[in-house]
Amino acid sequence: MAREDSPATPDWRTTGERIDALIAASGSGGAVARERSEELVRVVADFYGAGLERLLDLVHEQGRLDEDVLAALAGDELVAGVLLVHGLHPYGVETRVEQALESVRPYLGSHGGDVELLAVTDEGTVRLRLLGSCDGCPSSSVTLRLAVQGAVEAAAPEITSIEVETAADEDAGAAGPLVPVDSLFARLHTESGTADDGASWEVVPELSGLESGAVARVGVGRMPVVACRVGTDLFAFEDRCARCERPFEGATLARRLGGRSGDAVLRCAGCRAHYDVRRAGVCLDENGGHLAPLPLLSDGAVVSVSVPAAVAP
Repeated sequence: MAREDSPATPDWRTTGERIDALIAASGSGGAVARERSEELVRVVADFYGAGLERLLDLVHEQGRLDEDVLAALAGDELVAGVLLVHGLHPYGVETRVEQALESVRPYLGSHGGDVELLAVTDEGTVRLRLLGSCDGCPSSSVTLRLAVQGAVEAAAPEITSIEVETAADEDAGAAGPLVPVDSLFARLHTESGTADDGASWEVVPELSGLESGAVARVGVGRMPVVACRVGTDLFAFEDRCARCERPFEGATLARRLGGRSGDAVLRCAGCRAHYDVRRAGVCLDENGGHLAPLPLLSDGAVVSVSVPAAVAP
């Protein structure tokens, strides 16, 4: 059972955001004050990193750091995140990428697709192959980005790029970009505005001005949608919590502890479930389920969301 946070216990997933806020606040005292705050954070992080490394060395010297213990450390989100920050994660980048893909395969499978890891190059490029119905479908290509890119980047922040190979690329002996943006917008602006899989692209003006860190609940056609912005990236999901099955009224967005500045967690105000928006809405709590992500496109001025034809206007 997932542990419920008591009012006196801060949610560790918001700690990173709190650190950023405190450093930003220190900037009001001038550039020197901000530099000292940033140096303090670095010194403290280095201190605890050295302590963690020594702790692992001691456990290893005692013969207790076996595969079961390593798996437990890597499987705990908080511990794994801290170890990753300090370069102490027990698994290499290829293993972590494969584990990240494994975490989103159930969602891809629900859409009749899959993804295969081809290689992680010395230059830090992750090469993937699309399988099943994800291959060649523009709407499914966006789903791939939602479900796969965030998971891979969170598991292996040291990677430099992600490339995807489809059946057509394989025949031509080439690999393409993760999301063929040009073809997606060409499909979006066709006369019908309907994708091959029967989905309909709907313009959602309310999302154009959404600020970073904000959450909005809107109606797209006849479908209730919850959307959030992380930096310049927008994400959209069906407005229904996978755990309590209620709308995301009062939901908030926070940064993951141990993650990068772009990592974000959507928190349900009703049951307090936590969802990783970059990993297609996977629940971070035990037996929490998975949100239903919706393909979303933005050209800088217009935001459009793809919804099933059955719920389009």
